[in-house]
Amino acid sequence: MGAVDVARETARVRDVYSRRAALTADEDPYSPVNASYLFAIHGRQRALLNRLRSERLWPLDGKSILEVGCGNGGVLMELLGFGADPRRLHGVDLLAERVAMARERLPHLPMSCASGSHLPYPDSTFDLVLQFTVFSSILDRGICYTVANEMERILRPGGAIVWYDFWINPINKQTRGIRPGEIRKYFPGSRFTFDRITLAPPLARRLVPLSWTGARVLENLRFLNTHYLVIIRPSK
Repeated sequence: MGAVDVARETARVRDVYSRRAALTADEDPYSPVNASYLFAIHGRQRALLNRLRSERLWPLDGKSILEVGCGNGGVLMELLGFGADPRRLHGVDLLAERVAMARERLPHLPMSCASGSHLPYPDSTFDLVLQFTVFSSILDRGICYTVANEMERILRPGGAIVWYDFWINPINKQTRGIRPGEIRKYFPGSRFTFDRITLAPPLARRLVPLSWTGARVLENLRFLNTHYLVIIRPSK
């Protein structure tokens, strides 16, 4: 993948997040003030904890963990609440301003400003490598392959990649859905566990303010869910 392609994609992502940062909390669909987003977070947390237990990746204490695309540190804060060791929890993000926000919130955690296509860590560094809605934000599939290779490179033997991302998102043209077949291509030879979770956000925004319980029932049916939570176990 050429440097020009990476630079072009970096500039596009930077522009998308700059425009999102200009939104107020009430306008931002990804703000926890938004009830439907809070609903999505709770569902994702339940699914993640259940899957970590079933995959024998729990407890998190003692594991070296990296989140690729850590943003302002929201998921890292969740991991601390789940018992991750703050001395072994790392974050990396493409955008310096997002890393700066994460450092303000979590000054004791090591954060790096770097591209996922060139992760600044030696081979076999981490027990868990996470990506939450990073790949769907990358429109160039060649870059996706490079990021996947980097994530696998820094993973220790016996470790796991935790994937949470859209499989469909027709409304946001700055993202693209990634289905299981494509995920398998990025990590050939790996073992995969797929969970289809997260009620479609446009539907959740209408339903959750009316009935949280009703939204839970519909989410449990899965057919209107828009994300996959995937545990990826490379063969190395």
